[in-house]
Amino acid sequence: MARRSRAAIPRRAPLWLSLLRGALLLGLALGGLILLRQGGMLPWLEPGPVAGLGERPTADGRLLSHFPYPEAPAGVLVALGPGLQLRPEAAAAMRAMQQAAAGDGVDLQVLSAFRSIELQRSLFFDVKAERNQDAHTRAKVSAPPGYSEHSTGYAVDLGDGGQPTTNLSQTFENTPAYRWLSLHAGQYHFTLSFPKGNIQGVSYEPWHWRFEGSSEALRLFEPAQRLVP
Repeated sequence: MARRSRAAIPRRAPLWLSLLRGALLLGLALGGLILLRQGGMLPWLEPGPVAGLGERPTADGRLLSHFPYPEAPAGVLVALGPGLQLRPEAAAAMRAMQQAAAGDGVDLQVLSAFRSIELQRSLFFDVKAERNQDAHTRAKVSAPPGYSEHSTGYAVDLGDGGQPTTNLSQTFENTPAYRWLSLHAGQYHFTLSFPKGNIQGVSYEPWHWRFEGSSEALRLFEPAQRLVP
């Protein structure tokens, strides 16, 4: 009599191999979650396209030359002056820098600090319409909402109290305040965001400085730092 053939029974993978695969998958999932929670991937995941703009971010995350930045939570900001807020570490460094400048006879004024994404939206679109500018022209001097360093709570616009007519103008580079900043700002962990001929493609802004004196600030501005030639 012919023997009945038995169906082939698939061989199970060894237990140790199954455990190893599970551990690897769990590690990848946890690693991704940590990156997301710490914001390590957020500059490239958020905020993405901006309503009202047809342009889309480039491969490195920039929109119209500007990198994406998250908005600082209101609870972490401290008052620097009337209508002015910064992250605590940036505010402390800014006060120390102003005091040092005053000791050298320089009146260093903070013109603008933290800006919400909603305020940046108004500054970008309302002024764009008022001046009849296209998006590329407007982005040379103002970041789209969600792409401004000011929203991080680490950036400031500075002026010279003795020469207010140079406020938010490239002529600020001729003031005692700018000369003092060029020599001493680095001691307080402030750096010029958009120097002349910057590779990022933003117009020269001698008044715009960002604080890089904390691990969080360094992480947020690391993509922009990589562009330095």
